[in-house]
Amino acid sequence: MLKIRKLRTAKEWSQMELSRRSGVSQSFINDLEAGNKQPTITTLRKLADALGVSVADLLDEEQQSA
Repeated sequence: MLKIRKLRTAKEWSQMELSRRSGVSQSFINDLEAGNKQPTITTLRKLADALGVSVADLLDEEQQSA
């Protein structure tokens, strides 16, 4: 599971705001946050850049240590 929702809500952004800043559709962000889709590395980079974090920061800590 990605940490997109956690990072997005910490900035008090809606999914639409993240969509606007990243160029990733709001519906795809919704699917990512729900765990229904997996992003490409390109999408991860867009989201990370918009959120001001690294791609690694978007990844769940439990998955990184597993």
